[in-house]
Amino acid sequence: MKPHYKLETFEGPLDLLLHLIDKSEIDIYNIPISDITEQYMEVLATMQELELEVTSEFLVMAATLLAIKSQMLLPKPPPIELDDTFYEDEDYDPRAELVQKLLEYRKYKAIAEELRDKELERSLIYTREPEDLTPYVREIEANPVEGLDVADLVIAFQRALRKAKTRSTVAKIRRDEVSVKERMGEVMTLLVERGGKLLFSKLFDYDMTREEVVVTFLALLELMKTKRIVCFQNRLFDDIVIEAKEGEANVELPPDEIDY
Repeated sequence: MKPHYKLETFEGPLDLLLHLIDKSEIDIYNIPISDITEQYMEVLATMQELELEVTSEFLVMAATLLAIKSQMLLPKPPPIELDDTFYEDEDYDPRAELVQKLLEYRKYKAIAEELRDKELERSLIYTREPEDLTPYVREIEANPVEGLDVADLVIAFQRALRKAKTRSTVAKIRRDEVSVKERMGEVMTLLVERGGKLLFSKLFDYDMTREEVVVTFLALLELMKTKRIVCFQNRLFDDIVIEAKEGEANVELPPDEIDY
């Protein structure tokens, strides 16, 4: 990395030249090179008197100013002969390269000052560390039939109907009609006896009638609706697993919840 020297308030020879030009209110496009050179050499002499280290770039600029001053004293270059025609460069100015460097330096210096102001302005702003807003996030209730769709329930229902239709019975004994509410209690009782889990196919016996199959199916839907059980499949086309939700594995049901 190139070392950076700061002599008094000047950060380099171009900074010193701009200071002298601005102090004397000189047009940068028409620099009186003789006066500026004298002022520049006086500043260097003052630095040496104060025993300040004068870097090589200041000395190089001094040599450049002296060279430009000498070129300004010399006559213009002779005309150039091209195709039997003589051309004279009327725009020739030994100060042009120095002026271009000063303009570029002034532009970057202004940008640096603007960035410094923005840095100071930003340093006056204090930010706060982000807080954990997790406790305020709204909890989404779990879907009791997540992973199942209407097609899965229809397939299970049709499978139960086929079992009831194709079974062979020797004798048919008609039982009293079971209400949906009673069947819900029976399902919850089975879940308690089986440890809270039960396969869908275990709810149906070969001697069940079509009405009992329908009532059992409706009882399951009501239990899912009231969030007492959840149904899921471990794999596609597997038997549906019925599981009592935590805290709901009890047989008792509200007396006025189901009346059919």
